[in-house]
Amino acid sequence: MRLKLLIALIVFSVAGGVAAQQPAAAQALPGNGLAQHDFVYAGESHDRSIFIVRAGKIVWSYSDPAGKGEISDAVMLSNGNILFAHQFGVTEITPEKKVVWNYEPPAGHEVHTAVPIGKDRVLYIQNGDPALLRVVNIVTGATEKEIRLKTKQPPSTHGQFRHARLTSQGTLLVAHMDLNKVVEYDSNGNELWSFPGNGIWGVTPLKNGNVLITDREGVREVTRRGDSVWNWSASDAPGYKFSNLQLAWRLPNGNTVINNWVNEWSTKPEERAGTLQAIEVTPAKQVVWALASWTAPANLGPATTFQFLDETSAPEDVHFGEFK
Repeated sequence: MRLKLLIALIVFSVAGGVAAQQPAAAQALPGNGLAQHDFVYAGESHDRSIFIVRAGKIVWSYSDPAGKGEISDAVMLSNGNILFAHQFGVTEITPEKKVVWNYEPPAGHEVHTAVPIGKDRVLYIQNGDPALLRVVNIVTGATEKEIRLKTKQPPSTHGQFRHARLTSQGTLLVAHMDLNKVVEYDSNGNELWSFPGNGIWGVTPLKNGNVLITDREGVREVTRRGDSVWNWSASDAPGYKFSNLQLAWRLPNGNTVINNWVNEWSTKPEERAGTLQAIEVTPAKQVVWALASWTAPANLGPATTFQFLDETSAPEDVHFGEFK
């Protein structure tokens, strides 16, 4: 009798311990899944896919399974067109998937980030030797600005740049991944501000003038004086499965969304299952939404970038110095 009771207690203890250690992503995730926000989603997947999610459903999608490269950056303009950088090119397509503009860099170069300036211009960074920041008029085809950017020597093309973002002041924040710093440039290429990091992947300007920086350590909100006023890392959300943090966004309600990318080339589907694609946290770091949508009919694949559509916006309504 005592032996049976002892065995039962051991079984209960082990089962309870396993359940307690299961990642939260394997259980019910907080929030409303795909219905939490309307958003544009793109990732570095084999199929080079982009999705638009509204009211919890995929309402539009694009894929290029026969293509080459990986989608690193994507944005939907107010007219519905999608501008995206896909390593070996930059393309703008209509909602009907008609190509409006396309650029292919020369051999040995890559493009991982691109942003619109109005409806007639695109700013992109071309990795390589030399690395170039360009503003191109996609109507006339003219390169209206070209600035050489510093890179680590000897240069390693693939690891130089991933994301750059324009500020409301008409400057450009560039994540120098290989130089381990964010640099703010004016339209003449002058360095205005910089902040160090560890393998910086993403940078996002905030309305309060501060900057959200995502690197191997996590996410930090820093002031122009260099003070860190908020930070978050994967250790703040124990039990959730992360791989590679990419970018962060500050929502109008004050919460922060961080996306997480997993390498589809070196992992199996069963290994990716449960890995988060995004997590939303309050200023106090409480998790209010976690997304892991890896199965049909909404297999979104790896997350490289989001654009939240809960409020109407015009991402092209920006400027870079004299370019509007």
